[in-house]
Amino acid sequence: FGTAAEGCMDMKMPDRPIEYTNNRKNEYISRFAYALADSVRTVINRAGNEPQNNKVKTEQQQAAQWFINHYPLLGGLAAGFKIIDTRESNKNLNDISIAAVDVIEGEIYVNRAAGLNPEEWKFVLAHEYLHAGLQHHARRQGRNFELWNAACDFVINHWLSEMRIGQMPARGLLYDESLKNLSAEEIYDLLIKNIRQSSKLETFRGCGKGDIIADGYNGDLSSPTTLDEFCKNALRSGLEYHESTGRGLIPAGLIEEIKALSMPPIPWDVQLAQWFDVFFAPLEKRRSYARPSRRQSSTPDIPRPSLLPADIPEHSRTYGVIIDTSGSMSPRMIGIALGAAASYSVAKEVPLVRVVFCDAYPYDIGYVTPEDIAGRVRVEGRGGTVLQPAVDLLENAGDFPKNAPVLIVTDGYIEDDLRIKREHAFLIPEGNRLPFRSRGKVFYFKDG
Repeated sequence: FGTAAEGCMDMKMPDRPIEYTNNRKNEYISRFAYALADSVRTVINRAGNEPQNNKVKTEQQQAAQWFINHYPLLGGLAAGFKIIDTRESNKNLNDISIAAVDVIEGEIYVNRAAGLNPEEWKFVLAHEYLHAGLQHHARRQGRNFELWNAACDFVINHWLSEMRIGQMPARGLLYDESLKNLSAEEIYDLLIKNIRQSSKLETFRGCGKGDIIADGYNGDLSSPTTLDEFCKNALRSGLEYHESTGRGLIPAGLIEEIKALSMPPIPWDVQLAQWFDVFFAPLEKRRSYARPSRRQSSTPDIPRPSLLPADIPEHSRTYGVIIDTSGSMSPRMIGIALGAAASYSVAKEVPLVRVVFCDAYPYDIGYVTPEDIAGRVRVEGRGGTVLQPAVDLLENAGDFPKNAPVLIVTDGYIEDDLRIKREHAFLIPEGNRLPFRSRGKVFYFKDG
């Protein structure tokens, strides 16, 4: 009586029962149970001639409404995010154990079969709201996604426990008293030391999975108000209203992070300009009677000195630029970095710059004017990446000043033991990382 061919079973039996570990479960059980319950509810409503009431709020929606009505700090975020059941979404979200947040779409996905009570759902939703409001998806900056998510979870859960919002769930909770008062970046550095064990940590999405869904994050700045700006403004205004109405105490660490949203980081090009200011002070014009200025009509017998530009000894006001021309460096990346370096060289009155291209072998271009750096210099190389020969070339060059700094333009995919004895700085694309801890400054430019 099966649906397979005659004499064949339509169900293949395993050799032994399947065991689900790490809170994994048969995804079809809950889906079948909910589908069956919805079907029975629909049949009963039709039999009793009762209208379909689709506006009945679920436990999760009621928890979100509680934040809007009673907790101003997160009320603005709660009003801006939609609560969606994983079964009702057109996305493949069967791997969500309890909840996850999609900051791009402005949606929080919840698994109603998680078996949490209303107080636990308040804790979970507050957790997801803080992920979005504190911009954890944008602050990852090339770090391991799962470990960064886990580090942020440790910080958020500790704050929520101090704020006593809802009740901590038994599953998916990352909480450790020894990590108190540490930032997410500091906790990430601790987790990365034991990546094999840390990758098995369980979040609200599941074991070894991050509950921040930010695939395709692009941060479109062309729109009048981006979703990122909405989250920041909602959290900032919520904090102000929360404090003004005396709705309760908030951990100092959370207040600092929210206030930090009002002070965006200094753009990379401004940081680069400040680095140039350290080595190249503005030139002061000097007075000279060698070529007197025009005499004033009121005192024609008194000679007036003229202002002349300061004398610059040859190669005394210069710096070196090492350009990674390996195959992984796109022409656009090189153009953005060199364009900024050239413009600041002109602004700081640097007459000549020593340029060295390097892939696996250094190509010494010599001294060029800043105008030629970004325009008329032909790029050499486009092979592998070993920058140490270029560094050695500049440090051993007899015509390169001993106190001149070096700016290194690279994508970060270089050797892990680069040795530089003089003052230096790195200019790399945002999201990339150097394979070592640099003694010099590191500036991250946006490729696009």
